[in-house]
Amino acid sequence: MDAEEEEAQLVAKKNANSIIWRYFGFRYEDTEQQDVVCKTCKGKVTTSRGNTTNLYQHLKHHKEKHQECMLMKAQQSKVKDATEKRLKRPQQRTITDTFAGVTPYESTSKRHREITDSITHYLARDMVPIYTVNKEGFQKMIHTLDRRYRLPSRNFFSQTAIPELYNKRRSEVQMEMATVKFYSTTTDLWSSRTMEPYLSLTVHFIDDDFELRSRCLQTSYFPQDHTGENIASGLKEALAAWGLCEERQVIITTDNASNVIKAVELNEWQRFHCFGHRLHLAIENAVKSEAHRTHKAIGTCRKLVGHFSHSWKKREALREAQRELNLPEHAMVTDCQTRWGSTQKMISRILEQQRALTKVLSTDRKARQLLPSWQDLDVLESMNRALSPLQDFTDALSAEQYVSISYLKPILHILNTSVLAEDEEDTDLTKSLKAKILRYLNEKYEVTQALLNITTFLDPRFKAKYMSTEETRTIKERVVSEVVEIHQQQPEPQRTMVMEDSPDLDNSPPAAKAKKKTLASFFQNSTCMPSTTSTPTTFLVQCRDAVTTELTTYTYMPAVVPEEDPLKWWKHHKINFPLLSKLAQKYLCIQATSSASERAFSASGNVVSAHRSCLKPEKVDMLVFLSKNL
Repeated sequence: MDAEEEEAQLVAKKNANSIIWRYFGFRYEDTEQQDVVCKTCKGKVTTSRGNTTNLYQHLKHHKEKHQECMLMKAQQSKVKDATEKRLKRPQQRTITDTFAGVTPYESTSKRHREITDSITHYLARDMVPIYTVNKEGFQKMIHTLDRRYRLPSRNFFSQTAIPELYNKRRSEVQMEMATVKFYSTTTDLWSSRTMEPYLSLTVHFIDDDFELRSRCLQTSYFPQDHTGENIASGLKEALAAWGLCEERQVIITTDNASNVIKAVELNEWQRFHCFGHRLHLAIENAVKSEAHRTHKAIGTCRKLVGHFSHSWKKREALREAQRELNLPEHAMVTDCQTRWGSTQKMISRILEQQRALTKVLSTDRKARQLLPSWQDLDVLESMNRALSPLQDFTDALSAEQYVSISYLKPILHILNTSVLAEDEEDTDLTKSLKAKILRYLNEKYEVTQALLNITTFLDPRFKAKYMSTEETRTIKERVVSEVVEIHQQQPEPQRTMVMEDSPDLDNSPPAAKAKKKTLASFFQNSTCMPSTTSTPTTFLVQCRDAVTTELTTYTYMPAVVPEEDPLKWWKHHKINFPLLSKLAQKYLCIQATSSASERAFSASGNVVSAHRSCLKPEKVDMLVFLSKNL
């Protein structure tokens, strides 16, 4: 058999695409195509499946064949590149795409204004520095979202867009304030990171749809001495600037700062002490009175927390110990002496991580003495047992989105009867702390019992549940007299037939359906309010009768479940209780804590940040107002 015949018997590689396989093949009997044979020298070439490197190396021994192969490979590559280039050639753009990519929006166009307003809202609502618009990443994002939009300059947003948004929103809030019948306020003083003093004022009210609203009216620069006289004048000016009548202010909630207390007294306003601050004082005084037993344990906790706060190695070792002991991977809590809750959380966290802390520090001679002794642990457990249940009450009463003032009397009742009541398992320290906290709270809130009684009574979840018979009789008399007074102050057209055609309670919520027939009978024969032609004596008599009827009906209606929103209940029943509902609007807007003003200063801290420490006071007021009211 000659060479040509032998080459003809070589079989080509199956599914081969590479040019190199033109010079190699397989014998006919090699059906698995395992052994590659060179067509030129008939030698066997070792190569792995799919790998052609050895084939190219072998072909170099046959220079003419190798040059021929490389030339065909180069030509094939050129053809491939040309094909890919032809396939990737951009298609002709449509007129719309061409126009969109070239022509920017006019600054007066609707689309341009919409995008600009949206960016302005983002900067103000999220307290984002205005120089964000100059950052490359933000500009690229805006260009990607809409290529035709040209982002205005930083000065435009600072000098034009933000002030325009502020003036617009201020006008809306001022119109809203003009319709407010009764309101409560919270206030506080604060210093920025540049030590510039500010005075905040937040107004809380219930609108006609029985929605609880909060409006941070101003965070004004207050460079005067923080005397009671100056603060009193500043608060009066703030209310006057917004057209708010002082007589419609029900109460102001503040902390225990002596200058603020004096300012409220000078203005002859009724003041309510923030529950959060009062509880803090109660706990602080109780702990201080037991300092001979608590001082060492608390000091040990602070040293222990400080040790882990200043060493990343110790923190990592603590995390490893937590994993080994199947404990929550929680970090230590640093306490703030002006916030009792932080001290309690620090104690609770150390008790939770006691085993992990022991594992980490027991092998370190220098840090071993930081571990609490068994006497310290007994003290910490006693303190935690007394204080931990109080944390939830503070958090619940600090919200401003729902009614909080009516919770106070029920909470004081719960504290006295269960949460802070003595338990057989309590240690002497726990019993002492509970008793002293209770004594302080009961003494301080004794002077505000009348306010707590009326706010609790006007909450359909509680009514007279937590009041004695004598307190209930007194509060009903007060309700009648105040409703008559409120109704006398209304314009005369509103004093007509407010009880006429009172509907039955077919639309009452499920809690009142069981009494709907009986309740409707109260309204069918109820006394109507007098017309404007009635004599003053007749008006007062008939008004008192109408209020008494509503009061009787309200008292006999079943209490709603604690989870229900009392304002929704009043919204549904205001047509049945047109007089009592006004009193509910007056008193249920009161805030149990001054947290709203403190939140305003938290927003101020985000506005006057390290990157914006040179903001002028008027711009700070503007930005805080927008962030809280948009």
